Amino acid sequence: MNAHLMRAALDAAEHGWHVFPLRPGTKRPALHGEATCPLTDACASGHLKWEQRATTDPDRIHTAWSQAPFNVGIATGPSGLLVVDLDVPKDKGSSDAPAGAATFGALCERTGHAVPDTYRVQTASGGEHLYFTAPDGVRLTNTAGTVGELVDTRAWGGYVVAAGSTTPAGAYEALCGPVAARLPDWLHSSLRPAPKTSQAPSMAATGQSRRYADVALTNEARNVATAQHGERERKLFTAARALGRFVAWGDLPRSLVEQALQEAGEEAGLSAAECRSTLRSALNWSITHNQTGRRATA
Repeated sequence: MNAHLMRAALDAAEHGWHVFPLRPGTKRPALHGEATCPLTDACASGHLKWEQRATTDPDRIHTAWSQAPFNVGIATGPSGLLVVDLDVPKDKGSSDAPAGAATFGALCERTGHAVPDTYRVQTASGGEHLYFTAPDGVRLTNTAGTVGELVDTRAWGGYVVAAGSTTPAGAYEALCGPVAARLPDWLHSSLRPAPKTSQAPSMAATGQSRRYADVALTNEARNVATAQHGERERKLFTAARALGRFVAWGDLPRSLVEQALQEAGEEAGLSAAECRSTLRSALNWSITHNQTGRRATA
């Protein structure tokens, strides 16, 4: 199994995709988190997250995958990728929601385009990952539901599980040769954030509010990362509800909040899917209920 997964990591690296180890049989990073960082070796000058430590260096890959049968994570941002994650409804028996692939197909049809022909990976849950090369000079970030229901994207701040990896739910399998097409312009346009129409507050008030929001983000992420078993989902939900108001007010981008809390939740032991589901519902509620005003902060 080590040899099989090492080959998967090396194959991805040969295409310029930056890889890092995931815990055996899971989708969670195998690297230590900030709260438990020993500040030695690669982190001697400060904690490095998985995105910063992802590599295409064959020697480093050989060293890492010789230690254990790690699954393979691809850091999409450093790899120059934008991956569209077409998920499936969690409750397949009772949900009337269409799968992400159906939603994406309908979106392509409405915009007058065929579903792009690009490298695809079938996920363990039965969904699909569509790989695209990101435009030069553009720093795209993760989205959740921006394109459509059960259609998320992974770019800077995100990662995907590479083909060849296996979880208890099943295997990740490549559906075609690993050639990622260029991100279509129409899809790129749909990922750009809508311009803010609300009147901007004074520069002083904006600076104070953003500093307060940054502190809140740091504190909430720490609370989630250090949560004990039995309270992890509650703390993640509470943190997302609390930070959603800063997203609604324009003090924090949603992608930054999602990235920080996703990492914190996974560090606490929640699965990537559990984190995404909790974050999506909590943030959607909070943003909706905080659109009509800003609470004064001292």
